[in-house]
Amino acid sequence: METIEEGVKQAVENCLKVKAGESVVIITDKETIDIGTAIKAAIEEISTEIKFFVMEDFGERPIDYPQAIDDAIKAVDVSIYAAQGAEGELQTFRMKMLRAIEANHRLRHAHMIGITPEIMKDGMCSDYKEIQRVSRLVYEKVKKAEKIRVVTERGNDFVAEFKPRLRWIISDGDIGPGHWKNLPDGEVFTSPFAVDGTIVIDGCLGDFFTDKYGSLENTPVIIEVENGRAIKESIRCDNKQLRKELTKYLFEIDENASRVGEFAIGTNTGLTKLIYNLLQDEKFPGVHIAFGSPLPAKTGAKWDSKAHVDGVIISPTIDVDDEVLMDKGQFCLTDD
Repeated sequence: METIEEGVKQAVENCLKVKAGESVVIITDKETIDIGTAIKAAIEEISTEIKFFVMEDFGERPIDYPQAIDDAIKAVDVSIYAAQGAEGELQTFRMKMLRAIEANHRLRHAHMIGITPEIMKDGMCSDYKEIQRVSRLVYEKVKKAEKIRVVTERGNDFVAEFKPRLRWIISDGDIGPGHWKNLPDGEVFTSPFAVDGTIVIDGCLGDFFTDKYGSLENTPVIIEVENGRAIKESIRCDNKQLRKELTKYLFEIDENASRVGEFAIGTNTGLTKLIYNLLQDEKFPGVHIAFGSPLPAKTGAKWDSKAHVDGVIISPTIDVDDEVLMDKGQFCLTDD
């Protein structure tokens, strides 16, 4: 494990490539302000055009998306969101912010929801040249896939179908104009056309669940999916409160919250263990799926949702059109 300063340097110089004279917005919160301040200090060595926002200055969490932040994002070259999630804030704040980010076609944005000092010293200090190499190899294997089957020893067994009109995206830490990526990075993802089978989420969940429940290794969430949609009566979890909250999330936000919107393969081979924080664990070599928004601006999906909750699946075997891409969590890749 390295240092927070090295992780910050990688984010600022290697991923975002901040240049002298560029304007920058940093959005953080009280819990994450040490990281936000470290990012600000690193950027100040390159550019002084910085606007720094602390979310609690706009009210008690969860907050609505403030006009001041919206105005700032519309006018800058680089933005960074480094803060923790709050229940309900995906809908009231983050999705609105991301839509504003996507509307600024010159903007380069680093999205660091749930970032911690541990992640800054771990995933943000991975070898991004290697992540880019692995990501490209995975992309070449899946970009024309018709079906991918994902199986684990804990009972996960589903088949995802794909269509050429739904784009596969390489997310490898290289953030260009008009794009936003999660940091730390390392995944290849798309929106599946259909998913059928049993999903066993035994790593962690995203949105506010990651902070509230952490590891699901001893209390996995089991969901039967048919034609891409979760079956409400099938949801099982020994943690009754988690089951109740997740069921409400999937079936009460909107009509597409229970639909599988994302299928992703983690490619950050610098990670050696799960830490049960979604921001980093979804990049761990393996699979994660998300119910809710398919990130249509990226994948080309023709539908959307106000929900988006990822689930990490531990040590999967991945078959891409009957060719093994990963065997129990280990990539089967060659450079040829």
